[in-house]
Amino acid sequence: MLSRRLFLCVLVVLIASPWALARHKDKDKDKDKDAQSQQNQSPAYKAITDQVFYNEAKLYGTMKQYRPLVETYIQNFRPDVEQGSVPSSDKYFLGRLVMDKGITQADYGRKRGIFSRVLDRLDEFYRMNYVPTGFMQLLFLNVDFDAQRYDLNYRHREFLGQVRCLVFDAAPKKNVKGAHFVGRIWVEDQGNNIVRINGTYLPQSRTNYYFHFDSWRLNVQPDTWLPAFVYTEESDAKYAMFRKLAMRGQTRLWDYDQSRSMKQDELTTVTVDPAEGVVDHSATADNTINPVESKHQWEREAEDNVLERLQRSGLLAPPGEVSKVLDTVVNNLVITNKLNIQPEVRCRVLLTTPLESFTVGHTIVVSRGLLDTLPDESSLAMVLAHELGHIVLGHSLDTKYAFSDRMTFPDEDTFRRIGLKWNEHDELAADQKGLELLKNSPYNDKLQNVGLFLRQLQDDSRSLPALISPHFGNKFEGKDYVRMQALIQSAPQLQPNNLTQISALPLGSRVKLDPWSDQLTLQKDKPVLYSARDKMPFEVTPMIPDLARFRVNETVASTAPQNPPPPSK
Repeated sequence: MLSRRLFLCVLVVLIASPWALARHKDKDKDKDKDAQSQQNQSPAYKAITDQVFYNEAKLYGTMKQYRPLVETYIQNFRPDVEQGSVPSSDKYFLGRLVMDKGITQADYGRKRGIFSRVLDRLDEFYRMNYVPTGFMQLLFLNVDFDAQRYDLNYRHREFLGQVRCLVFDAAPKKNVKGAHFVGRIWVEDQGNNIVRINGTYLPQSRTNYYFHFDSWRLNVQPDTWLPAFVYTEESDAKYAMFRKLAMRGQTRLWDYDQSRSMKQDELTTVTVDPAEGVVDHSATADNTINPVESKHQWEREAEDNVLERLQRSGLLAPPGEVSKVLDTVVNNLVITNKLNIQPEVRCRVLLTTPLESFTVGHTIVVSRGLLDTLPDESSLAMVLAHELGHIVLGHSLDTKYAFSDRMTFPDEDTFRRIGLKWNEHDELAADQKGLELLKNSPYNDKLQNVGLFLRQLQDDSRSLPALISPHFGNKFEGKDYVRMQALIQSAPQLQPNNLTQISALPLGSRVKLDPWSDQLTLQKDKPVLYSARDKMPFEVTPMIPDLARFRVNETVASTAPQNPPPPSK
């Protein structure tokens, strides 16, 4: 009898234990909710969160005065046994962000034929249809981001680069309808501006699919944090019933300060020289220039007009640190080959991602994306030697651009109005001349490594058609032409699992872009590879900046207002 009672008692305890444990967990949850509710009701916390909501609404309005360039590059991925995953296809958009009436894009792309557009429409039934404005919407939290619809639950403090931030989870309230953000935000602790957004939008539907995203803002001017770039990623998302999506995307913004090219400050500093001692005529009796010099000056005028127009449209970086590095490599080629080129050769950087290089008269232009992926200086010398070959052979710019009226067109028409491609005969001739220049240069002993980059590009060209489709110049690989093919033939075979063989770098490896001034600087650190999967040639990767505050001088920084931190949990 006693053992039977004991058995029943044990049975009751076993049955009741899960229920008791569940009640205990519910009590813990209730305690957490109560603690969170008390924190949310504190005056210090409410002052900060109110400022966060206000600043986000203010930013949306502030952005209407800007028209930055927005570039989105997307890669779809497929599984790979050795590399984990590799790009299988890509997509590219470029335009200006226009917020006069909602978020729209002024497209920079070339006009496409009816047949191409019909194929795209048919393709939408079978693949994910990427919309450029959808990626632009990830620059901000939705318009109804306010205290009536969201709770901000404080988590901890954290440094993003040099900026101390307060980290909050954004939780939509039960009454929120339609698309709402779910995720985490980072708020800098001086002005309470959101500097990072990480999460997605819900609910998903069959017609609207929202990617997970990581959106960053930079302090480009005093008290001004503006969207700079967004990284999007999905690894195994399901859509269209049974289809799966693996993708990564980078969205970059720049050209915020569009007034810089107008040089309005020069008008305020104009001085008038005294008449005495001023010589207003040539030192020679005859004010004419010989025909050869006239031709060169006329070509230089066309060249300067095109460069100025490209910079004004936000596509060309102003001269700076990176262009000086290119100038140095070109000078190495010029001096060792004993070339005498007049006027002198200059270098500039195109700010877009697609891999391309081209010449504008005696100026060599290399795209930011190409500079990012080149593994070493000898590979850069290969690119510049090909373009220098065009200059040495006298392949000149069409001098129709010397007439200023030809530069009068909307920015969005730049690709259609300026043509800088060469025919196949000129490209082959530039290849031959470029190889001669390389063999007489300090880079001659490293030409086998140079061919690795071209071999990797050739292998990936079918998977990445958007990346290798230039805006202005010629493709590295065409139907009947492959640039510097002789270097590919002499290069070793690609060894994906060999950590010492670096054929190409991921996008974003070398160049940093200031979204306000369009100035470029070089990345100082070198990547450390831990496995073959870290090599990622030409791939899209996450973008995590080293945040820093904009400082005019140390006095401004030291007198910045400090807000009280939220109470601890």
